[in-house]
Amino acid sequence: MSSRHHIHDFMRGRIIGKIEEGRKLTDVAREFDIAHSVVSRLWKSFKTTGMCSRRHGGGRVRSTTPAEDRYIVLSAKRKRRTTAQQVANQFLAASGKQNSLKIVARRLRGGGLYARRPVVCVPLTRQHRTARLKWCLEHHNWTEQDWACVLFSDESRFSRSSDCRRQLIWRESGTAYRPENIQDKDRYPTCSIMVWAGIMINGHTGLHVVANGTMTGQRYIDEVLLPHVRLFRGVVGDKLVFMVDNANVIEHSLFMIV
Repeated sequence: MSSRHHIHDFMRGRIIGKIEEGRKLTDVAREFDIAHSVVSRLWKSFKTTGMCSRRHGGGRVRSTTPAEDRYIVLSAKRKRRTTAQQVANQFLAASGKQNSLKIVARRLRGGGLYARRPVVCVPLTRQHRTARLKWCLEHHNWTEQDWACVLFSDESRFSRSSDCRRQLIWRESGTAYRPENIQDKDRYPTCSIMVWAGIMINGHTGLHVVANGTMTGQRYIDEVLLPHVRLFRGVVGDKLVFMVDNANVIEHSLFMIV
């Protein structure tokens, strides 16, 4: 059923004409498939003003100008981790005008910015990206048999103290992985354990928990290389490719699986 503000002026004129012909309001509402109350308000307005067209009001006056809207958006873009309250405080200090949090948040959304949690990752340098691209180009023609000889390994640290990530950033849609929207994370907190594992095309190794101390060269040999990697090499043979990170303790221990 149509609402009042959806009725265009031509239909309003037809409704008024039907009523002036002597038709009942109920019959007119049923004919045009609109609510009786809408027809009644339209007829009362016509008898008062003599007009059947809808009067368009100017609406509420905006509390900020287009230039001030741009200032609010730029303030959030310059410092992505500022809150809406901080942006409102900056605007008050710069213009002397007080705006509510709802208005500031509305202006930010109007500028295409939305409060989102930042992506957490380890930052990659230009050398990292170049090396990864080179590696991909060298291996893009590998077959399934080639990849079946590869054992990928990595370790991850799990902590009892979590990162709540309650701090939000203002960013545009589809820009989660831009550098200005990423939160770098290089170190882990205390009260944690490290877990090692390896994966291959047809399976995976068991999980090994590195407990009671740090990983040394001898521990890596005794707890990872000999019980896990060496067994995989015995099955694959000389074609084994063991993918590891660039930790010094690993580089100095790989000769033990030969």
